[in-house]
Amino acid sequence: MDGGAEGSQQPHLVLANKLFLLTHPDVQDIEKVRLKSEVLDSIKSDGMAPLYETLAASSVLDLDKSLLDSMRANNDEELKKLDEKIADAEENLGESEVREAHLAKALYFIRISDKEKALEQLKLTEGKTVAVGQKMDLVFYTLQLAFFYMDFDLVSKSIDKAKKLFEEGGDWERKNRLKVYEGLYCMSTRNFKKAASLFLDSISTFTTYEIFPYETFIFYTVLTSIITLDRVSLKQKVVDAPEILTVLGKIPFLSEFLNSLHECHYKAFFSAFAGMAEQIKFDRYLYPHFRFYMREVRTVVYSQFLESYKSVTVEAMAKAFGVSVDFIDQELSRFIAAGKLHCKIDKVAGVLETNRPDAKNALYQATIKQGDFLLNRIQKLSRVIDL
Repeated sequence: MDGGAEGSQQPHLVLANKLFLLTHPDVQDIEKVRLKSEVLDSIKSDGMAPLYETLAASSVLDLDKSLLDSMRANNDEELKKLDEKIADAEENLGESEVREAHLAKALYFIRISDKEKALEQLKLTEGKTVAVGQKMDLVFYTLQLAFFYMDFDLVSKSIDKAKKLFEEGGDWERKNRLKVYEGLYCMSTRNFKKAASLFLDSISTFTTYEIFPYETFIFYTVLTSIITLDRVSLKQKVVDAPEILTVLGKIPFLSEFLNSLHECHYKAFFSAFAGMAEQIKFDRYLYPHFRFYMREVRTVVYSQFLESYKSVTVEAMAKAFGVSVDFIDQELSRFIAAGKLHCKIDKVAGVLETNRPDAKNALYQATIKQGDFLLNRIQKLSRVIDL
């Protein structure tokens, strides 16, 4: 599981994506036949006996006992060679060669997808590592392994570990790479605001091709920014960003999705939105948040439309979005009830009336609330002191 050549994604993460699609309920059966054959080819070429066993046990792949036995025999043979190299390095060579031999064994465990042994071996290698940069590289190997298994607890611990290492030193290139890893972690755990901020910081310094291509990075950056940035920031940081503009057209529907929202072409936005929904649904990291993300985007676009009006007819809004009156009525009722939109529907007149929250009023209410809380605390304290 080496870093992958510049511009190419980690083969293990390509495999992880194929495994995700292979078990996805909405992928066509004929597509799954092709995916199954590709997954099996990857497993055979890297001798991934532990992963093959797991997938066969969960009926994702069919178990071929002779294939499993031959892969295990190859694994044992390869590990024997690696152990001999470690023994030779310990007897005849210096500390850096010993470290390299241990690292080679760790990378082999990663390659055959033996997670527990890979983590043990990485820990052992870390004990023989002095340079901060090399320690950081071990953290990146651990992060790639954690993303393969979607082990977010391990991702979180590894990111914290990397940040501690940076306190001792470390170069900017690795710091920038870590931002992308952390952004992916935040996005995968539904912290879209922080993910957008980390991704936007990394646009001009992106080198983490091992976890995803640059187009995918821009796709994530735009998606997370749309639901977390205000209009002015979105224009400055995303709509007008040259790095984003260069690849925006290469990603289906993304340009229409972003620009139609910013230019208030709501009908075009909804048709692009349908195309984007398909891509989000088949994305390994976004799929668990599919429904949440769809809701957030609709909240943003409805709020933006209503911002321009004191009152507007439901019919005019339906026409602007290119949908039926019933659909808009149902949608808005749901969002108003959830406290996502600040307006009310006059069903008789068929009119929407906005009641935008007044910032000054909200501040006044908050001050009163805090004042009451403080008085209660003082009363409790005075009782204790009186005693």
